[in-house]
Amino acid sequence: MMIVEYLTFFIPFYLIGIIMYVVRALKGPTIPDTVLSIDCLGYALAALLVIFSVYLQSPLIIACAIVLTLWIYALDVYMSKYLEKKELGE
Repeated sequence: MMIVEYLTFFIPFYLIGIIMYVVRALKGPTIPDTVLSIDCLGYALAALLVIFSVYLQSPLIIACAIVLTLWIYALDVYMSKYLEKKELGE
């Protein structure tokens, strides 16, 4: 019961961070700023999913968070390749 109280303390901080990441993604002056904010947004959402998984005692949600982080990593690799060589694919 004690860990659930600690985790509910951190939920507002994650929500504030998510709002700030969305603002930066919409307002970002350059493409790398937008990519970085979307990257941080995805990892914050994955961490929030893990917190909700512990709170709801549902291990299936952790699997969703793992898949989300793998997709975010793939986005990072793909976008860094595009920003460096200006080509898509391969």
